[in-house]
Amino acid sequence: MTAPKNIPNDIAQSCRAWPFEEAKKVLKRIGGKLPKKGYVLFETGYGPSGLPHIGTFGEVARTTMVMHAFHALAPDMPTKLFCFSDDMDGLRKVPTNVPNQDMLAGHIGKPLTVVPDPFELYESFAHHNNAKLNEFLDSFGFDYEFISSSDMYKSGKFDEALLLMLSKHEEVKKAVIPILGEQRAATYSPFLPISPSTGRVLQVPILDTNVEAGTITFDDEDGSRVEQKVTGGACKAQWRPDWGMRWYALDVDYEMAGEDLISSAQIAGKVTEILGGKKPAGFHYKLFLDEHNQKISKSKGNGITVEQWLAYAPNESLAYYMFQRPTSGKKLYFDVIPKAVDEYITFLEKMDAQQKEGDHKKELENAAWYIHGGEIPQGQITPVSFGLLLNLASASNASDIETMWGFIKLYAPEATPDSMPFLSKLVECAVKYYEDFVRPNKKYRAPDHREAAALEDLVERLKKMPKDSDAETIQTEVFSAGKENGYDKTELRDWFQAIYEVLIGQSQGPRFGSFIALYGIDETITLIEEALRGEFVKAA
Repeated sequence: MTAPKNIPNDIAQSCRAWPFEEAKKVLKRIGGKLPKKGYVLFETGYGPSGLPHIGTFGEVARTTMVMHAFHALAPDMPTKLFCFSDDMDGLRKVPTNVPNQDMLAGHIGKPLTVVPDPFELYESFAHHNNAKLNEFLDSFGFDYEFISSSDMYKSGKFDEALLLMLSKHEEVKKAVIPILGEQRAATYSPFLPISPSTGRVLQVPILDTNVEAGTITFDDEDGSRVEQKVTGGACKAQWRPDWGMRWYALDVDYEMAGEDLISSAQIAGKVTEILGGKKPAGFHYKLFLDEHNQKISKSKGNGITVEQWLAYAPNESLAYYMFQRPTSGKKLYFDVIPKAVDEYITFLEKMDAQQKEGDHKKELENAAWYIHGGEIPQGQITPVSFGLLLNLASASNASDIETMWGFIKLYAPEATPDSMPFLSKLVECAVKYYEDFVRPNKKYRAPDHREAAALEDLVERLKKMPKDSDAETIQTEVFSAGKENGYDKTELRDWFQAIYEVLIGQSQGPRFGSFIALYGIDETITLIEEALRGEFVKAA
């Protein structure tokens, strides 16, 4: 990952945005000097017992934002991002959303990299899910290195750390046992041998350890007593010691995790220190809530998935939503999407202006800087907001992209799907969002006497305006129509709400002057006249 350009160090050092606060923790951890390994290592973790999900995206996106901040603070220090897959973990249960479940049931307990792929596409279930993870991360353009737990164990890259953990077996046990139940604590060991008879990952009592030979002794599933090496992939570590051992072996400098893993991360940090390492910097982000303030659960199916979000909005909007207040709980459901898209667009436009003005301080306060690492992608600035597109679809009942582009080209002749790929994506998403969420919930109403008078006045004003009037000029006339028909300053909000409820069948929308400029003055006049005749209420 390359360093963002043109950010003076004093401005970077004074920035208080959360990614910079995290990046400063990393600098403190490494003492301001490049580690011996030759790079600063950021890591995220993933369990391939299922497909990638919103948490996977959030962790990688937020870690990337911290890396952007780190590069602004230390532009000469190379960095790496490891996306670590714990694919040597045993299959604990059969997922409900995959085929061939009876087949999978016969492989419970085996490492995910030896469990057959139920989709019959890859070498194993883990290989399938790892491929999906890479495809998922690549689609967002993340700069990362994929690391497989099975590869690390089997290649011997973890051997030194595993032997060290064997020599400190009792110390590591004591670090974990306090959070375990009495029965579990009685037989706990940080090592999980791979059964030589069944190939399963065994959670069994370790009867003896031989540091000199690098072995553990246990009773296998077939009843035989086995002395087996802890190296070479013959054994893996329990997940908390595994996490700490990994931090030690790779010398991880930064890793964040969810608030549900606070105690586990503390234990992993203790294991790292027992092994002689230093735990990474990081923080614990809040988990997402659904519209009823309930924790999102994959098994419940509440909330929203990455795939669902991206069906209705571009990638950048989800990254923006992840940027906002990661240590505060946020709702994650369909209604938040339009606002997130338009707030991202606003920040992007501001960043463009801030860069042109050379206002680096403001630039680092801008969410878009962290999403794009200070580089605005070509064709990303759009002349039309997502909210406007939704209202355009609503007013014109446009269920196809071609109709939408017909209006857009009249408003912004230079706009084409090729020259503005981001706008093209917005149009596709707006049509789908309108069809699935807006159209089914439209509720028109008839105007009252005052509203009807104001709308009739607005029609007369629009008839006198040049067809190419800009949005601000039109907005002034919309205000005037309300003010001169009984709406004082405290009631103008009610006037605009009435406009949207009567004309479009919803209670809110973007600036109406901007909508008219996009939809067209003549088309808006027709829209108002049809509403005044009661045609929308009759049709509903």
